Amino acid sequence: MTVTILAMGGGGFSMEPDNPLLDDFALSLATRRRGAGGLPRVCFVPTASGDSETYQDQFREAFTGRAEVSTLSLFRLGEVPGGDVREHVLAQDVVYVGGGSTANLLALWRLHGLDEVLREAAEAGTVLAGVSAGMNCWFEASVTDSFGPMAPLTDGLGLLTGSACPHYDGEPERRPTYLDLVGTKRLPSGYAADDGCALLFRGGELVEAVASRPEARAYRVHLSGDALDVEDGMEAPDVAESPVEVRFLG
Repeated sequence: MTVTILAMGGGGFSMEPDNPLLDDFALSLATRRRGAGGLPRVCFVPTASGDSETYQDQFREAFTGRAEVSTLSLFRLGEVPGGDVREHVLAQDVVYVGGGSTANLLALWRLHGLDEVLREAAEAGTVLAGVSAGMNCWFEASVTDSFGPMAPLTDGLGLLTGSACPHYDGEPERRPTYLDLVGTKRLPSGYAADDGCALLFRGGELVEAVASRPEARAYRVHLSGDALDVEDGMEAPDVAESPVEVRFLG
């Protein structure tokens, strides 16, 4: 089955509590809808925030009544519905990954084998979605503040090729850092998404970009032209931002 991934640069219930457009779009991708009354089963994975209880409460408040909701806490595995992580994840229509530390998320997922479970679920038809760290994690690489200052992270899950940069317009250091990392080849080419913008991939290919606000943008960030010789003898390839067409959901 074709793997479907919705990578959100920012937005959703935690950042735009009064604007449900991105979350509504995520729910619309759940074509199977195996929950009670035809509602989609949606599991929130807050690993990147240290399984913040406040974050989980925000999720439940936003999605209850629109979906059959659950949360997966790796810090409280005894509370996993049914007691079996794999079985629970495979039963979901959507897995929604929250923001926080991408590096910590990846380490804990691998420790518990959740990375492979998510890959299996995606191949079986579960939609993978996420914001910020929940965007970064699906790519091969990303720019992250997991280590303090903005830095490259090159050991993502690799369900999507290339690199990712969320919050492209939302945090002043994101754009210049990402352009520098791609331009100096410390990160491979990839995609950047503003807050309120999401990238929909199917089978590893970008299908479309959607937004919860009219001005939100997305870009393909990549090398262009030949490497240039600069005064110190180092190579400085050109880096380009190619706009991606974005569909406003309003």
